[in-house]
Amino acid sequence: MSPIVFDNSYARLPPRFYAEVAPTPVEAPRLIRLNTPLALQLGLDPDWLKGPDGVAMLSGNDVPAGAASIATAYAGHQFGGFSPQLGDGRAILLGEVVGQDGKRYDLQLKGAGPTPFSRRGDGRAALGPVLREYIVSEAMAALGIPTTRALAAVLTGEVVRRETLLPGAVLTRVASSHLRIGTFQFFAARGDVEALRLLADHVIIRHYPACTGEGRFLALLEAVVAAQAALVAQWMTIGFIHGVMNTDNMSIAGETIDYGPCAFMDAYHPTTVFSSIDEHGRYAYANQPPIARWNLTRFAETLLALLDADIDKAVPIAQAALDRFDPQFQAHLIAGFRRKLGLATEEAEDVELIRTLLETMQHGEADFTLVFRRLSEEAAQDSADACRSLFKDPAAFDAWEGRWRQRLLKEAASAEARRDAMLRVNPLFIPRNHLIEAVIEAAVERGDFAPFETLLEVLARPFDAQPGREDHARPPEMHERVLATFCGT
Repeated sequence: MSPIVFDNSYARLPPRFYAEVAPTPVEAPRLIRLNTPLALQLGLDPDWLKGPDGVAMLSGNDVPAGAASIATAYAGHQFGGFSPQLGDGRAILLGEVVGQDGKRYDLQLKGAGPTPFSRRGDGRAALGPVLREYIVSEAMAALGIPTTRALAAVLTGEVVRRETLLPGAVLTRVASSHLRIGTFQFFAARGDVEALRLLADHVIIRHYPACTGEGRFLALLEAVVAAQAALVAQWMTIGFIHGVMNTDNMSIAGETIDYGPCAFMDAYHPTTVFSSIDEHGRYAYANQPPIARWNLTRFAETLLALLDADIDKAVPIAQAALDRFDPQFQAHLIAGFRRKLGLATEEAEDVELIRTLLETMQHGEADFTLVFRRLSEEAAQDSADACRSLFKDPAAFDAWEGRWRQRLLKEAASAEARRDAMLRVNPLFIPRNHLIEAVIEAAVERGDFAPFETLLEVLARPFDAQPGREDHARPPEMHERVLATFCGT
């Protein structure tokens, strides 16, 4: 018998919110990796999860007592075009557990077989995308970015057909919920105001309990706007590019979700795109803030009937909430870059100092992560030669560095304290694309998961110098560059 205690609040909503579906059993499941620390945080028994009964659950071969086993319904704007029905096409929500922190979490199997929302897909996942999501989501967690997590990865013993035949795998994803802007859009497209009200109240209870009373739906909109403003600002300060910011890929809870064609920048450029399907740069690095606001506008549209029965009154109410996004985002962004530059106080010149650095990095083709890391390491020194060496035009960096040093004179902290503070926010290790691809190649082509384990160990401590692991910090050589990533569906 499973020792997992499920409490499935979403499955208690009306049947039109989801489809009941069982995972499709796989031939020969084998555990690749269990995230033991996360299992313990969730109050789950790692030994049971690693055993035959646990692996049967993690692969979809057994649905334990108390599980929900549902595929959730949602819609979404994909690259600007609206699809009124999408839903979980290769993911099955096993159920919800209450963790050691008293918070509720979803356990979801990705790659567990077809559902009523599969749209002729096989419902399976290839090993490569499973490893990518495991690596990047856990790296994001270690960096302190709100994110879904990876509990386990399992080989299925079967192959999936994509461009070629690939080994199949199942990822167990953990999220505070899998509710998306697209979930609201599903019911709004059907004019189902009752369902929207039920869904909004469910979200409030689960994620935003401070939103109460008659004004709770406006408070919900404001809370989601604030959460997304903070999240996207955090993405920008670490050089992360989501790659597919469709409305069905934006979490109502303010977590990073759906790690498909995502990537971290190497050399800084605001128009950087990695997604193989983003031909026009809709989701480029610099476009992420306006796209987030565009998506939030779509969310606000779904709430209009709840904000006021009179649409002419509801629209300006929603607009006022949306207008908070830009100033909130900018405040988070500037605060984040101030921390990265060792600035504990606020000066009017800071915005220009940050902008000039980014422009200098762009023209100098300097590595985003290493610029800030080396500035941190050299913050207590009189010069920043290691950082300077990252720029094709060191003279331009010299001019900027002089301005930065002058700005630091206005700070009260000692140089050593400033250096230590900077080292705590500027990572040395990120999941660089070429590292991930090397891990995937080793696993898929040779069945070698040692590079996967090593990379996860390194990324679990992104801010710590790790002697002997220096190769994991360097940018890719020319022949190692990965310029396109794929969604993996």
